[in-house]
Amino acid sequence: MNSKELELIFRRVSIRRFQSKEIDEKTLKLILEAGNFAPSAGNLQARDFVVVRDPKTKLEIAKASLRQMFIAQAPVVIIVCANYPRSMRVYGERGKLYAEQDATAAIENILLAVTALNLGACWIGAFDETRVAEILNLPDYVRPMAIIPIGYPAEQPSKRSRYPIDELTHYERW
Repeated sequence: MNSKELELIFRRVSIRRFQSKEIDEKTLKLILEAGNFAPSAGNLQARDFVVVRDPKTKLEIAKASLRQMFIAQAPVVIIVCANYPRSMRVYGERGKLYAEQDATAAIENILLAVTALNLGACWIGAFDETRVAEILNLPDYVRPMAIIPIGYPAEQPSKRSRYPIDELTHYERW
């Protein structure tokens, strides 16, 4: 069985239906700070967060996300971006990969923070990057890595099945 310290990881599920209740600024800032406390290459924190509350902008993002319209229903949406120059100034071309890893580590921390606060979220990776960048006026040197709609859950989905860990684990060699 899971230890108490790991319970949060095993409790997290993707939420796609949200209550209309707003998320206060203090809670949102705590979620963002948790995201930035994720590991990062050289502690360069090569990730940025775009917070969207505006209904029209959320609607445009939802349309650009293969019309996943539940995104527009979330009270707040965070777009996590990889900031390439912040990492490349130290690591050169490989810094692009590190910036993407920094961003994805932050995404997972955000999802866990949301769960800890009894909120719900979903990691959205299916979207038109060019269109999302246009909507958010992103600079050319950042890449949107994920869209995370966040809110109070209006559903309680069951846990999804996982491959048995023995099928995914290799020791010493593949």
